[in-house]
Amino acid sequence: MRVLITLLGKEFRQIFRNRIMLPVIFVVPVVQMVILVYAASLEMKNIDMVVVDHSNSETAARLVSHFRGSSFFTVKGQVFDLHKAEEMIISDKADVLLRFEADFEERLINERGTDLQLIINAINATEAGLINAYSTQIIAAFNGEIRSEWFGMQEGGQLMEIDISTAYWYNPMLDYKIYMLSGILVIVVTLIGMFLTALNLVREKELGTAEQMNVTPVRKYQFLVAKLLPFLLLALFELSFGLMIGRLLFDLPIRGSLVLLFGMATVFLIVALGIGLFLSTISSTQQQMMLVAFFFMITFILMSGVFTPAESMPVWAQKINLLNPLAYFMKAIRMILLKGSGFADVAREFYSLLVYGVAILTLAIMNYRKTAD
Repeated sequence: MRVLITLLGKEFRQIFRNRIMLPVIFVVPVVQMVILVYAASLEMKNIDMVVVDHSNSETAARLVSHFRGSSFFTVKGQVFDLHKAEEMIISDKADVLLRFEADFEERLINERGTDLQLIINAINATEAGLINAYSTQIIAAFNGEIRSEWFGMQEGGQLMEIDISTAYWYNPMLDYKIYMLSGILVIVVTLIGMFLTALNLVREKELGTAEQMNVTPVRKYQFLVAKLLPFLLLALFELSFGLMIGRLLFDLPIRGSLVLLFGMATVFLIVALGIGLFLSTISSTQQQMMLVAFFFMITFILMSGVFTPAESMPVWAQKINLLNPLAYFMKAIRMILLKGSGFADVAREFYSLLVYGVAILTLAIMNYRKTAD
């Protein structure tokens, strides 16, 4: 036990003496949480719209005013030449074109139905889908308003009206930042647990200190525990620090049990540490390790559901995603923080990570060779 405590003391001193590692531990997470939460948002603002109104009617003007009043749209101008409006989209001066036919209002009054045309720049499919959704909501709301005013009276003089009451559970203000913050926390914890663990071990291999330790009487389990435990504790500290920042700056709700959250994080970190240890055993230099770790990190993050739900991926991708530990923790942390889920709700993710952690850590330890044993 005394040997282990001595080794742990040495590891902490090395970590805090490393000028490169300290900014990664304390500065990078803060920057990620403060900046990326605002930058990595699927909400769209300042959508540039151009209007082609051949009807020159009051009804068309009212609908355009609804777009002007929206916080998402900026009406750049109103033209009468369709080709000129299309040129504005081609030259990237507008994102969407709204066109009214000449008989727009006349058909609406006489036939109780008319057509609109939306032309959307769809180079970015996600952006185009959001523009279409926002536009459709505004048009649908205007349609309901017009129907109530013009066609809502029955023969008995009763106004036909349907009231819809909508409740948004777990995120009533539809604040995308709290959804993103929980995802950024997973990335920060992974960075500490997997990337820095592997980097630290390969760095010692390059410097030759790992070989010196290998010929000492220090046993393999003592050496590995001393190498892995500090980064587990640092990652849990980063999680605590991130929750505090989220609570103070973004009013992050913490509806579930913090004990359950940190228990889940500990099991996830066993997986991350195991992957980091395994990467260090198959890498000879820091550059080689960083290239391999970069591949795994990018793949894990993009498939974890941090930006879009993992359930929207193809079936074959969802099956591959069963090997992605970030996907389990990403789902669990959002359920615990935002929904207040209990252990029974995240038991599948907990036991999956536990089995994953035991398997990868065992593989990494077996792959690590200590010549003194």
